[in-house]
This record gives sequence, structure tokens and C-alpha cells, in this order.
Amino acid sequence: MTTLSEPTTPTGAPRRYVVADLGGTTLRIGRIAEGGDRVEAVRRTATQGLGRYQELSAQELQDRVVEQLARELEAYLATPEGADANAVGVSFAGPMTKDGTVLAGPTLWGGPAAPLPIADILNRRLTVPVVVANDITAAAWRYASTEPDPFCLITISSGIGHKVFRNGEVLISDSGHGGEIGHWRVDPREDAVPCECGGRGHLGGIASGRGVLTAARRAASADPAGFAGSALAESAHGTPDGITNEALARAVRVDDVFATRLLRGCLLPLAMAVNCVFTSIGVRRYLFIGGFAVAVGPRFITLLGDELTKLGCFGLDEEEIRSMLALGAADDDHCLLGMAHMLAGTLPAAAGIGGCV
Repeated sequence: MTTLSEPTTPTGAPRRYVVADLGGTTLRIGRIAEGGDRVEAVRRTATQGLGRYQELSAQELQDRVVEQLARELEAYLATPEGADANAVGVSFAGPMTKDGTVLAGPTLWGGPAAPLPIADILNRRLTVPVVVANDITAAAWRYASTEPDPFCLITISSGIGHKVFRNGEVLISDSGHGGEIGHWRVDPREDAVPCECGGRGHLGGIASGRGVLTAARRAASADPAGFAGSALAESAHGTPDGITNEALARAVRVDDVFATRLLRGCLLPLAMAVNCVFTSIGVRRYLFIGGFAVAVGPRFITLLGDELTKLGCFGLDEEEIRSMLALGAADDDHCLLGMAHMLAGTLPAAAGIGGCV
């Protein structure tokens, strides 16, 4: 088996990587040179998963997603942009073991399906070494060199995930447990909001972009007068089902009463989650990324800070609590850049390839 510790480029020449991010909505593939800070030649395509084919079974969706990923990577490696790649790094939206077996894909295929040895599959299909990692694990590596203290990275997008980075490593077990705070059950009621994983009352089903959208449409149906007076009504053509995440984010940014009240309610359990992480392990830095959080922008941090200060954090005053929260970079390259950092920082010293770093 080839390892990336073997020389594959002329002396002094940087390695080149193809990096991919498979999310619940979009599959993105690009290239980046070792040490680079910009992803080039990015290709985007809609993920062939739960978001598009809700009528298919979880196993059918898993098969479809895996085939799409392998096919798109093969095609990219055959282009001039990818032909000189020394390795491929893939970030995957789901918990996985250290050897690169995906245990679940709630935003990709929903409910239970067979464990997926994605690292082995891709290494058999592709012509260059492949390393896979959970998407938030990969994203955390983007910030590892700029955050001097332990930090918790939380993504608010199709779902919610988190990872804690401390002492040069992401805190997850070899068996893939940890870093899935989106599946913390914050509402124990039997009729609580369903989560895409099949459970109910999970944080991700309430406070993710999809969760907030569902809550907004329900609130609009339950309070037609409030909805009619909201900035959301015009963009949604007066129908709750016409509300979009983009419109929600715009309305919150201008402090629309209906949209802001709705988001505050969804952010309370997220504030509880931050409080839990702080209280349990003492991390005092929380970075938020993901399409929905970035779309709302600084107002997201302000509103979350409001809820967190109401709860209180043991031993901290309001200024200290609010200072813990910040937005990550306002782009969608976290996982792609993070995978490049992982490949450059860990693989040259690795004994082999094909797993999750």
C-alpha cells in the first residue's frame, strides 16, 4: 500500500490535493496546493440523497450517495485540474470510526443503513490515496492553527454537529462516538419534533437551518396575523410553505419581530448545549459555521448570546459569556481547507492511509 510519506513530487514542490465535501445539500470538489489558503476549480453538484429523494429507503439513498461521490471524484481526477493530485481528502456528513467506516448519515440518507466503509470503497475505486474524515472534524483543522486555546466548532446548516479541538486533536473516540451534539435529545416528549435520523426532540431537528424553517412554517400557520405582519409574508407570497431559509435570515437581520421571536425560541436549546459543553469540560471558545448561521450573521451570535446569558454559565459574567461566541469565516470552504490541513499536517508522518484522521 502506498503511503504519503513516500516522495511523490519533485524536491521542494508542494503536494497537490483534491478535496471534497459531501454535505446533505451539496457535494463540492476542488483542488488545493499544500500550504495554500484558497481552494481552486471548485465543482458543485446537488447531493443525490435525502434532500432530493425522500421517497427512497435509507439503504437506496446510501448506495446512490456513495456512487455519486466515487463517480464525481473519478471524473475530477481525470481533468487537468485533478490529474496531478497526490492524494484525495473527503469530508463526510456523518459520524465515523477511526478506520473510516461511516456509522450514520442523517442528513444524507436519514434512518438506519448498513455501516459504510467509505475509506476502503474510495481507495479501491480511485487511483490515488484517499483519507476521509467527518465534516466537522475536517473543518476544525482549518481553525487549529489560528485558535491558541481549546475551542468548540459548531455547524448550523442542514443539521447540527460539533467538535472540540484540544491539544492538537479532535476529541472523538476511535469508535466514532462524540461530536454529534445535534442528536442530543433536548425535548423528551413523545410527540417532539422529529429528527432526520428517526429520533425525536433532537437539537438538530429544532435549531438547524431545516429545523428553524420547519418551526417558522408551523408558526406562520398557527399565527396567521403575526405572519401577515412579518417581512416573511411578502417573500413567501402569503403562504407558510413559501418561507425559505434565505428569507428567514434576511428578516432576522433587519430585526423582524415575528422571525426574531421564532429564532430565539429555536436558539434556546442551542444555548443549553453550549452551556453543557462549557460546564462539563470548560471550553471557553465557540465558533459557529454553516450556511444558516453565516446567513443570519452577527445577529445569530447576538441572539444566541442573549439566550446563553439568561441561562448563565457557572462562574462567568455576561461579558465573559458573550465573548465566548463568534462566527467562523463567512465562506463555505471550511471542510475543504480543513481537509488540506489534515493531509498536510498528519499524513506525511502516518504509517498508512485509508482511514479517518
